[in-house]
Amino acid sequence: MSGYLIVLAVATFTTLALTPLVRRLAVRIGAVVAPDERRVHERPTPTLGGVAMYGGFLAALYAATLIHQFDSVLNDTSEAWGVVLGATVMLFVGVVDDLREVSAPAKVAGQVLAGSVLSMFGVTMLYFRLPFLDVFSLSADLAPLVTVIWVVVMANAINLIDGLDGLAAGIVAIAAGAFALYSDRLFDVGLLGDSVSPLIAVITLGLCIGFLPMNRHPARIFMGDGGALLLGLLMACSTLLVAGQTVDTYSGQTFFFYAPLFIPFVILGVPVLDTVFAVVRRAGRRSGLATADKEHLHHRLIALGHGQRRAVFILWAWTAILAGIVLYPAYTERGNAMVPAAVAALAVTLYTVLHPQVRRTRAEVQGQLELDLQEPTKNHIGHGDARDG
Repeated sequence: MSGYLIVLAVATFTTLALTPLVRRLAVRIGAVVAPDERRVHERPTPTLGGVAMYGGFLAALYAATLIHQFDSVLNDTSEAWGVVLGATVMLFVGVVDDLREVSAPAKVAGQVLAGSVLSMFGVTMLYFRLPFLDVFSLSADLAPLVTVIWVVVMANAINLIDGLDGLAAGIVAIAAGAFALYSDRLFDVGLLGDSVSPLIAVITLGLCIGFLPMNRHPARIFMGDGGALLLGLLMACSTLLVAGQTVDTYSGQTFFFYAPLFIPFVILGVPVLDTVFAVVRRAGRRSGLATADKEHLHHRLIALGHGQRRAVFILWAWTAILAGIVLYPAYTERGNAMVPAAVAALAVTLYTVLHPQVRRTRAEVQGQLELDLQEPTKNHIGHGDARDG
């Protein structure tokens, strides 16, 4: 554990130190996001925070090479190099989009390239598991395709949730921390050998912790697409190396092993759910999938009257509860059968709380507008204020 704590500290403090420097650079080169009708921030804010995260990532990985316990995972396989190169490609794609907006197809093409690099270096999905069915071994032709799709989905899920100050960084921090704990549990029971996955998860946690002080509301810097896509790729790497490369089973932990590929969807439930909503919403309107709007989950929470800080805290809490539900049976060896039902109940609760209140709020606003329109007429005929009675 001491080695992981050292790496976590390096990732955290390097990102923390680099973020103000990157902020100054962003201001100098004009990489500043101005407020508009699609965004909720109220003042021009520098972006490119992903560059500081990338620096923290490289520093932490270099520190790991100096720690003997990581020799096998960094030197005996090519996976670590694949993660570095894939992260570099993903950061480049995001930073270019931050500086000069690129088309959606070009952006996806860059993400596909990053996923392909991962697959070439061994960070690939070998086994696909389906609930209540079996483990399917992916062919050499199919494995790279599934890997690329996984990376693209994960990266865009994080990118879509990056709409409020500190939201994406906090959610990914919770997700990475939970996955690190889950990986540690698998290692303890002998089901996870020499894998770079726990190391990547710990580094990702450190990047988010180091970035949050300047990204919390009111944010002094945004992570931008570069940061969001980078975090998405790192989480995809962690999950691929744990979920997609083992056929072992663990007695008493059925949920984790009959559908381990869906664990990230549970831990990262908020952004994944938001991705589904966004795709359905935009398809229904026949608008492009890359068309931005203000109807994500975090925008809806603000519409309910929550401020930015409270909305972010609510979504952080929801992600933490999801992570806790998933981790509970792994550490207690009981309650495994209740996990799917608990997750479904939590999702239904969120839907029930969120949507009726949105409709009620709109109805109240419409009713108030009608009263305001009627008020001048009533005053004119001498009945006084329409609300007096």
